[in-house]
Amino acid sequence: QVQLVESGGGLVQAGGSLRLSCAVSGMFASINAMGWYRQAPGKQREWVAIITSVEYRNYADSVKGRFTISRDNAKNTVYLQMNSLKPEDTAVYYCNAKVVTLERRTTDYWGQGTQVTVSS
Repeated sequence: QVQLVESGGGLVQAGGSLRLSCAVSGMFASINAMGWYRQAPGKQREWVAIITSVEYRNYADSVKGRFTISRDNAKNTVYLQMNSLKPEDTAVYYCNAKVVTLERRTTDYWGQGTQVTVSS
């Protein structure tokens, strides 16, 4: 059973910083791309950032230059460093991992979500 456990959310003032973490545990062969999504109240979930197994990174335009995604393969963990936070960044943040199972199938797994609230 593969699980993703997130941490690091919270309340911060505009202009502040937060660092989200997401650790993947369980039995699996490997992890391909890892990413972050977010969902604000009344809105659809949107993609924020992605990092591949060879550490190619890409970001949504709304966070480019402010957020940095990274991964520690030894810890099966992905991070999202969020700087210069804005009230519009307020959302529940979800991590995603494309995990290669022991049966060699690539399957999407999701974290439980962590709340990020940015006050003005």
